[in-house]
Amino acid sequence: MQDTALSDMRVLDLTQYLAGPYCTKLLSTYGADVIKIEKPGSGDPARNMGPFPNDEPHLEKSGTFFHLNLNKRSVTLNLKSDSGKEIFKDLVRDADMVVESFRPHVMRDLGLSYDTLKEIKPNIVLTSITNFGQTGPYAEYKSSEMVLYGMGGPMYNKGNPDREPVSLGLPTALYHGGSVAAAGAMGAFFGARYQNVGQHVDVSLMEAVLGSVDGRIGVLLAYQYSGEVTDRDNAAGGFANGVFPCQDGYFVMAASDNRMFPRLVKMMGDPEPLLDPRYLTPEGKRDPDLRDLFEAVLIGWTMEHSKREIAQIGAENGLICGALNTIAEVDTDPHFNERDVFVEVEHPDLGKIRTIGRPFIMHESPWSIERTAPRLGEHNEEIYGDMGFTKEQLVQLRSNGVI
Repeated sequence: MQDTALSDMRVLDLTQYLAGPYCTKLLSTYGADVIKIEKPGSGDPARNMGPFPNDEPHLEKSGTFFHLNLNKRSVTLNLKSDSGKEIFKDLVRDADMVVESFRPHVMRDLGLSYDTLKEIKPNIVLTSITNFGQTGPYAEYKSSEMVLYGMGGPMYNKGNPDREPVSLGLPTALYHGGSVAAAGAMGAFFGARYQNVGQHVDVSLMEAVLGSVDGRIGVLLAYQYSGEVTDRDNAAGGFANGVFPCQDGYFVMAASDNRMFPRLVKMMGDPEPLLDPRYLTPEGKRDPDLRDLFEAVLIGWTMEHSKREIAQIGAENGLICGALNTIAEVDTDPHFNERDVFVEVEHPDLGKIRTIGRPFIMHESPWSIERTAPRLGEHNEEIYGDMGFTKEQLVQLRSNGVI
């Protein structure tokens, strides 16, 4: 069997919760040896995040932790203890990269700053994932998905114009920030591997999402280029964009622009009311009377078709649309299953779990799930044993609260 793409890469993972573990998950998925270093006794706080089987919290049964930590090994280590710091420094000597998601002062206060790490290994890569970056007036601020969304600007024009602004319901910023961190980390890794130059990769979640996802870049560029402040009334992009009912549920569609709207009309058999040229003008796209007429004609047609039928007919007519699937329908979708998007993993506490696999395919560099998400400290004996610690020494370190 061919080697995986990152089979010769070792990563020390000090991250917690979502963004950092997603970064290192992307590396472990393609073969990197990711050693997750967790706090003795409690581990990554993501172990306490649901979902849980039967809604019963358990340190080893978190669905979130399971998803984010496949293919990783876990050791416990108290970085606040002198012995723990020395063990960590020994681990650094054989590592290519350290990834951490503490607030900026933490690694420095622990005596494990980038300057310290590069004295141990000059070409080490340190990837730091924080809310606002390592420098600047907000550097030490705590944050959350909703705070990042609000501070970044897009929340102000989301929601009904006569109500308070609303946020996205999913942790877009955190997962996207993890993806950006993985890309930055890989760039630094290649610099270290082929130019023998280590560096500190400073990833700000706020900056990662500011110019990329969730509608932020569009409204930001509109303001920077023209001074236009997009309000909530015109942020939706036209009344042929959105979620619409149909015979067996809902479908989603983006058909307001002047290329897509005629295709939508043609798809429905060119109903006379929608042939009005005003639908293709900026004024018409904001006309409430035209909106009401459009929705009446559209829904009259969609209620005679299933969401899968609409998606199929839409594809045949070059329309951007798709079925609004339930989670059960996603799991059984023939397209995803034909491409082996989902895999089954055996876990000692969870049993057999069906989960999403790789985010992309590299045909010459296979991926695989070599191990399930680790139990807390599952690989202490394996990893510390390779460092020369005896079982008796590990027992002593455990009793001293070091591991």
